[in-house]
Amino acid sequence: MQELLNLDTELFLFLNGLGTETWDGLWLVITNKLTFIPLYALLLFFIYKHLGLKPMLYLIFLIALMITFTDQITNVFKRGFMRPRPCGAEDIMDQVRFIAPRCGLYGFFSGHASNSMAAAVLGGLLLRPYYKNLIFILIFWSFIVAYSRIYVGVHYPLDIICGMAFGGISGFGFYKLWQFLSVKYQWYS
Repeated sequence: MQELLNLDTELFLFLNGLGTETWDGLWLVITNKLTFIPLYALLLFFIYKHLGLKPMLYLIFLIALMITFTDQITNVFKRGFMRPRPCGAEDIMDQVRFIAPRCGLYGFFSGHASNSMAAAVLGGLLLRPYYKNLIFILIFWSFIVAYSRIYVGVHYPLDIICGMAFGGISGFGFYKLWQFLSVKYQWYS
């Protein structure tokens, strides 16, 4: 296990070290949770356009539930594993390009990675009948958001990989829950 953590640290230092001041502003924008509100609004518009108002309103509730779920499970893992973030790890702190506004205590696993991947999978699957390749675009977007956490110095690659895996499973699970509930309660107008 220690060898895996050492490799994770080495990979983090390599990826984090690729950053330059020229690109710092861009990655700070990408890592900001508010940056993608227009994307979420566009996805809701597409859902409204193809599914109708009633299903969209139910979906907003389901999405809020999914984000709350992924966020809270992330916090349980962070408190359970108590793995310091790279920006707070004393043994490598002087080697980290830390540009995020704050560091936080624990990093395993990434909430940004899990939430963005859950949204990508759920949104992509919901809209797959209308926009066949949208899921691939959303998953690529999620990878960019996840990588931003390494770039700004607050997560190791394993934090990202585990967060994305958990988010993907959560997004798929909430999609299946949507399918079940929408048929059971006939939410389509």
